[in-house]
Amino acid sequence: MKVLSIGNSFSTDAHKWLHKLAEINGVNLETSNLFIGGCSLETHWKNFTENNADYSFEINGNEGEKMISITEALASEKWDVVTFQQASHFSGMEETYEPYLTSLADAVKEVLPQAKLYFHQTWAYETDSLHPGFADYNHSQQEMFERIVSASQKAAKAIDAEIIPTGSVVQKLRKTVPEFDYTNGGISLCRDGFHLSFDYGRFAAATVWLRTLTDKKIKCDAFEDFDTALLNKILEVVNII
Repeated sequence: MKVLSIGNSFSTDAHKWLHKLAEINGVNLETSNLFIGGCSLETHWKNFTENNADYSFEINGNEGEKMISITEALASEKWDVVTFQQASHFSGMEETYEPYLTSLADAVKEVLPQAKLYFHQTWAYETDSLHPGFADYNHSQQEMFERIVSASQKAAKAIDAEIIPTGSVVQKLRKTVPEFDYTNGGISLCRDGFHLSFDYGRFAAATVWLRTLTDKKIKCDAFEDFDTALLNKILEVVNII
């Protein structure tokens, strides 16, 4: 399976461990991410129409070694999957999605009619996040989460895509696994208030993606130097979606 994400740093987070986790689970999965930090759907569409080679092309979770345009990326492989997402600060603001998402999805369908489309549901910021965009959600993690869920559902329906529910899983881990209950002294799944932590946050995202893309129960007895008990708690949540 060949996966292309038209994304930003949040898809970088999701892709970091995805290829490695797929190998562990016996899945042949190649991942590529078109990266511009904080890139919105509006900017993606502008870049597509102007054929701007402004994207770092990240392959299998590694840093990009060349700059590329969306058009070049679409033509570079016979992609099985293409994913879209909104910039994190706009992710719960439905008015920021269109007409850009539908226009971009239609352009992808024209080039890759065989590809399955997914919409990546991103996560709410940490409760004490200093990201300026958090103010648009009244500095409320729960409000941001609920608005992301609503906007993502409408976005996915608009382009006939399946949702990759990373945000929902991250929020469930925060609410149901004491070790990840940051507001009560647990580990934050974010490293800076908005990006996922380099360990369990990114691992959780990878498991959600692999589970969604393959519909298989995810297994992982050991990973890097992460705590196995925490890995198992993440997998318990992911494997029931």
